[in-house]
Amino acid sequence: MSQFPSTMCYEQKACGRPELLAHIGGTPLLRLGRIAGGLRPGVELHGKAEHLNPSGSLKDRSAKAMILAAIATGQFTPERTILDATSGNAGIAYAMIGAALGCPVTLCLPGNATAERKRILRIYGAAIIETDPAQGSDGAQRKARELYRADPDRYFYVDQYNNEANWRAHYDSTGQEIWEQTGGRISHFVAGVGTSGLFMGTARRLKELNPALVAVAVQPDSQHHGLAGLKHMASAIVPGIYDPSVPDAQVLVSTAEGQAMARRLALEEGLLVGPSSGASVFAALGLARTLPEGSVVVTVLFDSGARYLGESFWGA
Repeated sequence: MSQFPSTMCYEQKACGRPELLAHIGGTPLLRLGRIAGGLRPGVELHGKAEHLNPSGSLKDRSAKAMILAAIATGQFTPERTILDATSGNAGIAYAMIGAALGCPVTLCLPGNATAERKRILRIYGAAIIETDPAQGSDGAQRKARELYRADPDRYFYVDQYNNEANWRAHYDSTGQEIWEQTGGRISHFVAGVGTSGLFMGTARRLKELNPALVAVAVQPDSQHHGLAGLKHMASAIVPGIYDPSVPDAQVLVSTAEGQAMARRLALEEGLLVGPSSGASVFAALGLARTLPEGSVVVTVLFDSGARYLGESFWGA
């Protein structure tokens, strides 16, 4: 039976092609000076540039952590196919890592995922199973579970919505990086929730380092929305890793607000990111406007806007 190299090999860049995994994370924290131009003096707004990860999104962190954890425990062997449900970004991260490891990848995603996302997945060699757009990511989850139950020996089912390694990836990396990049000055963390791994892990780590930190979760304002990757928790299958006690507050953002802020980020900050990033910045800016001098607000830029170029909201 063929074997993967040890997980230590990947971290120490000693495996040839999988060296790519060692370059995930360590993204810059960017001060959003023009967007935040109207804030009170001494209030700062920053965006963690996760769109600069190798595959173009924050999902590189959790995909890497979940796959390496499964290799370490023997759950994932080279004979198995990586399988999961995705709205696009996690799937692209799996596909990139699968290509680097030489492993097949099968992904279930809603049929209304952008054409750019589907094309990227196919370029990486992933097999795509499109599910009912009306069911969103919930329908993709149901299909992935159905495939796994039918042939459990064929697949390594990542199950990002219920995988503890998802949130731990951000506890171990994203949260610590933000703390160090702000010199421990962060006072508020604001981010959208989808699988909730980013929010759960980052907020938990930051709250340990600063118990006074305020963590604000961002959700779409309706069940049917265009903020890819985010979940309207009241109408969706709630991820098993989501803990409602972690957010100190919830903010609902509309698709139009997220899209408009994505346009502003491109035009005013030179940052081409997607509408879910726009929604997080919109919420973070609204909060920052209410805060006193000395407040440091950090949000997350989830993914590259290149994945949405066919969408009409850009107006270009």
